[in-house]
Amino acid sequence: MIELVEGAPQGVLAFKAVGEVVAKDYEDVLKPAVDAALAGGHKIRCVYEIGPEFDRYSMGASWDDTMIGFAHLTKWERCAVVTDRDWVEHAVKGFGWMMSGKVRVFGVDELTTALEWAASDA
Repeated sequence: MIELVEGAPQGVLAFKAVGEVVAKDYEDVLKPAVDAALAGGHKIRCVYEIGPEFDRYSMGASWDDTMIGFAHLTKWERCAVVTDRDWVEHAVKGFGWMMSGKVRVFGVDELTTALEWAASDA
């Protein structure tokens, strides 16, 4: 599941992947939050934590992840991915160049730093 993380800085959407992430999680949690931010005229600043509680993505979730990124390709301003999973870090570094905004990977012990970076203009 994808959980919306409360207490993120103003203008930052923060999510956490827990257990198995399925397509319905994108429809129920991530997509509405992104759509609401875009409706308010904002570019997306996001922190996405894939920590030790995460198990896997279903095939449908993997597809939805790709589609939400491409659907709003020019609307991403900053995206921090918080993880200690090598495959996630490699994927972000391999495909992050396609996003118009800045993308950065942080370790799970750097969540606070990731939130601050996503909120900053530096």
